[in-house]
Amino acid sequence: MSDAVSPRELSALRAALLNTSGTVPLHDRFRALFTLKSLKNDDAVKIISEGFADHSALLKHELAYCLGQMKLVSALPVLQSVLENLDEDPMVRHEAAEAIGAISSPDFKVVLTKYLTDPNRSVRETCEIALAKIEWDNSEEGRQHLVSKESSDQTPAYTSIDPAPPSSKLLSGQPKPDDLSESAIVSLRTTLLDTSVPLFQRYRAMFALRNIGTPAAVDALAAGFSDDSALFKHEIAFVFGQLLSVHSVPSLLDVLQDASESDMVRHEAAEALGGIATPEVLPHLKEWMTREDSPRVVRESCQIAVDMWEYENSGQFQYANGLESVRVEATPA
Repeated sequence: MSDAVSPRELSALRAALLNTSGTVPLHDRFRALFTLKSLKNDDAVKIISEGFADHSALLKHELAYCLGQMKLVSALPVLQSVLENLDEDPMVRHEAAEAIGAISSPDFKVVLTKYLTDPNRSVRETCEIALAKIEWDNSEEGRQHLVSKESSDQTPAYTSIDPAPPSSKLLSGQPKPDDLSESAIVSLRTTLLDTSVPLFQRYRAMFALRNIGTPAAVDALAAGFSDDSALFKHEIAFVFGQLLSVHSVPSLLDVLQDASESDMVRHEAAEALGGIATPEVLPHLKEWMTREDSPRVVRESCQIAVDMWEYENSGQFQYANGLESVRVEATPA
């Protein structure tokens, strides 16, 4: 257990995440989750794993994401059970498969291979990408990249464990001036949009464009919203949530407001808009948070996004500080 967290505080975080009182707002449960994620220990994995009994697909998908980002092998059995549960929401199963890829244990390739023929396209595609990532992580290029990353004194622009590494030219994560050229972006855009190219390679182009991050790169990424893969489009929206570029707001609003779009894509667009937090996005988030015809995962994502928007426009130091409220509650009156 982390020295910074007492058993009492850990218990309080568990109570918040699992909503044992029945009165914890969803956004506070998310804050507790991200605090547990930051602990990166087996106690946190155990608590997060209990959350899969919840009814919210949005929450469960976020549980799986966090377990993958923690990169602890102790999370693999529960992630496997989620992936194997055909009654579970496909959005949650997809995230479990992606998390298995993030942890990148070769022993779990057989599990992912089993679901390459899953009835749900997003699950199939995620397993394809996760398998390719495990292969890459254990390739000569992947091992050399890891050594280079660990020996570098540069702080990476993005610390997330991504479903695919950026294209080889941008593996450092720090684009050089020639990487920002129009021809480089055009080349990456071509790969990104080419459906004849393996999905893993298209993802590599996607994350390379994220690392470039210029308005031209954002435009190239936004062109991917014309794809017919919900998984692919949801990843573009996620990348926009990392970039926090105001330039991406119009395309994200178009996605959020398109009732014919997949829920998993719209949910990711909502959360990206909450992180970008410009004034014009708030009315749209509030609208889809309360509309009767808004799917549950979209409503809940807008609720989380409004909380993010309010944080970004406040003086709070750290969004995912679930310990702050825990410690306030634990302080004697």
